[in-house]
Amino acid sequence: MCGGSGTRLWPMSRRSYPKQFLSLLGERSLLQNTVKRLNGHVDVETIIIANEEHRFLVAEQLKTTSAAGAEIILEPLMRNTAPVALVAAVRAAERFGEDCLVLLSPADHFIADPSAYCDALSNAIPAAEAGYLVTLGIEPDRPETGYGYIEIGEPLADIPGVRRAKSFHEKPDRQTAEKLLSAGSFAWNAGVFLFSPKHLVSVARHFQPKMLAYCEAACAGAEADLCFFRLDSKPYARIDNMSFDVAFAEKLADRVAVVPVSMGWSDIGSWNSIYEVRSSGENGENISDGPVELYDSQGVLAVSDGPLVVGQGVKDLVIVANHDAIFVAPKDQSEKVKAVVADLEKRNRREAVTHQRCYRPWGWYQVINLGERFQVKEIVVEPGAQLSLQSHHHRSEHWIVVRGTARVTVDEEVRSVSENQSVYIPLGSLHRLENPGRIPMHLIEVQTGSYLEEDDIVRHNDAYGRR
Repeated sequence: MCGGSGTRLWPMSRRSYPKQFLSLLGERSLLQNTVKRLNGHVDVETIIIANEEHRFLVAEQLKTTSAAGAEIILEPLMRNTAPVALVAAVRAAERFGEDCLVLLSPADHFIADPSAYCDALSNAIPAAEAGYLVTLGIEPDRPETGYGYIEIGEPLADIPGVRRAKSFHEKPDRQTAEKLLSAGSFAWNAGVFLFSPKHLVSVARHFQPKMLAYCEAACAGAEADLCFFRLDSKPYARIDNMSFDVAFAEKLADRVAVVPVSMGWSDIGSWNSIYEVRSSGENGENISDGPVELYDSQGVLAVSDGPLVVGQGVKDLVIVANHDAIFVAPKDQSEKVKAVVADLEKRNRREAVTHQRCYRPWGWYQVINLGERFQVKEIVVEPGAQLSLQSHHHRSEHWIVVRGTARVTVDEEVRSVSENQSVYIPLGSLHRLENPGRIPMHLIEVQTGSYLEEDDIVRHNDAYGRR
């Protein structure tokens, strides 16, 4: 499951580039680590369910994993985890048979001990084959208010390591969380489920027949597009927004099983959780990434991918600096950033939604400066990639190549533009930019005109199927 709005780790994560694509806990992104986690442990086929907006980001990140070329199912709009699970079940049954098993896994979680994770799944398989919805219950080590809880019941007969799930509990307050921890019979709900498509469809036919019908219609009316599987938007839009727990797990008291496991799990739900995952446990430890200098400071998480961050005499803070936004908060209040971003979005702050750097299937661009009637961008085009054949109604463009070689089409003329050379694109001209070389091509684009937004692009032909 590769959706998500990307607000809890703002400003690094945003709706246009949510946290599953970030590499804050190593060289790989959370998505790439989710794929890698099962490598060599079980026979697995990967299906990704993602937002339409992120389709090329997903495909690009999968290129360096064992799931390169995997089917990417595109949600036309977000509808929570219950319909995602049903779509996964319907599609898996079509491709692999209704008796296969589906592992429903979030793409944006962290697991410190992948071996323990895989061992827990091995324990879960016999229960799923026996017709149970099986979930992983994380052994809690503190009274956490940010997670839901599962009450663990008696062991399942003849299936070692698996117990019945007695009940599900929403995120508690502090006092309730302390009681659940001291009871010793509750686990954190990681939102990871294993089931057979046949069993989930049968459950949905009884408890959620409309949702099942709409999901089946969305799959039946889907369109194949490159490696993407585009769900039919009309039936999908009629689905209620509902979680897997509410739609199914909470209604099946006698057919839900749980595998208790300790595997260093975190849903990376706040900057404070990043600090906890990366901390060695030393009191007052500072953790930093990027151009950061801390003096006489304690317990600080400081991250920057742009400006130099200098902290003097600060304690227990989160400081996150992006190119166009800086977030500062006490560590234990960092989860409130979600409400902050919602307020910024209401006030039409662009920074709440999009980065200065925007990723495209051909590479990326980043706004360097923006003023009245002009905009300056850095554009990077990957080897062999090309932008769409396009035109603009309201702007002209100047391109200066600073690295590599560009093949430029302007109306009927096609020519090569090398480093330190430039080309002018008049308003209304039909034009295309390509990189015929073997290294990324960098150029500076200067736009001038009365309107400079991205929706002033008329695509006449596009290699990536964009409209």
